[in-house]
Amino acid sequence: MDRPFGLLAELTYRCPLACSYCSNPVNLAGYTDELGTGEWQRVLAEAADLGVLQCHLSGGEPLLRKDLVDIVTRAHDLGLYTNLVTSALGLSRRTAERLRTAGLDHVQVSIQDAEPAASDRIAGVPSFARKIEAMGVVKELGWPLTVNVVLHRHNIDRVAEVLALAEEVGADRVELANTQYYGWAWRNRDALLPSRAQLEAAEAVVRAARERLRDRIAVSYVVPDYYSRYPKPCMGGWAARQLTVTPNGDVLPCPAAQSLPLPRASVRDEPLDRIWSDAPVMTAFRGTGWMPDPCRTCARRELDFGGCRCQAFQLTGDAARTDPVCHLAPDHDLVVRAVEAANAGPRDLPLVPRPHQVRANRRTPTEAPRPR
Repeated sequence: MDRPFGLLAELTYRCPLACSYCSNPVNLAGYTDELGTGEWQRVLAEAADLGVLQCHLSGGEPLLRKDLVDIVTRAHDLGLYTNLVTSALGLSRRTAERLRTAGLDHVQVSIQDAEPAASDRIAGVPSFARKIEAMGVVKELGWPLTVNVVLHRHNIDRVAEVLALAEEVGADRVELANTQYYGWAWRNRDALLPSRAQLEAAEAVVRAARERLRDRIAVSYVVPDYYSRYPKPCMGGWAARQLTVTPNGDVLPCPAAQSLPLPRASVRDEPLDRIWSDAPVMTAFRGTGWMPDPCRTCARRELDFGGCRCQAFQLTGDAARTDPVCHLAPDHDLVVRAVEAANAGPRDLPLVPRPHQVRANRRTPTEAPRPR
């Protein structure tokens, strides 16, 4: 069994933005009882003992945690490489300086578009100017900066402008990630899915930018699953190299796996190493033994591991089915029909913004968990 090298620590699902492409769970009522400071510090220690090297501090908006500096300090003391994944709303100079002193290694800032009004509209709140200001602080304090943009039908035509903006703010890396249709994004899939012509134009821009920027900025571009011939190896294989801990302590092999009908495993009930090795949520689709045909006899079975289990469940209702993205999948017509609709002609479907999630925890982050 492989050891994980990456931990996605989803500190909170509270967020000041209202993005229509949000992939976090739709029903957040089960995640309001967030792990406290001491619990997260224990989880980080258990992760380091398990072999984790990288810790991505995410959400929601992790800056809404008043104990973020304490969490970063503990991760740094354990020797973990820490990456703050943030909207940058709340990343004041004072907060940034405290995080720098605590040992934070890297900052990834999301932006919704290169055009200010469009970015604010997609985010659901005025935020573009504050994001640009925060990126300036990140660079002034000497952090590596990744600019992340989730692409979809409403902004993919401005990829060139996004890359120009990344140059302007001094980004070291740009991640152009097409929308994953989970959570709230699933509700908006028909309005978000780009056309093939949009994708081809964007890919041409990205190829040229990679050549021009190759010595200055790393450009990562992820093709939408729905337009791929074969599925991606989700997280490098189910519970193979990555794990996620949600705000309430649930442990998952990937951020979207909360949607699957699998038994819950929580760091409040068991140590992380036992969950990693034995919990059904981690072992259900590990390796290749669970695979049906055509995956079972496919030469690519150890390359893409049957694709995304969450996507298979989202589209078919059965997490053990071949990912319908694959052109060999029995259910591939489900993807074909969605792509055909996206390419049927001009359309301007409205995006439904996610309701704001900024309410406080039921208990303070530093409070000990209630007796079970």
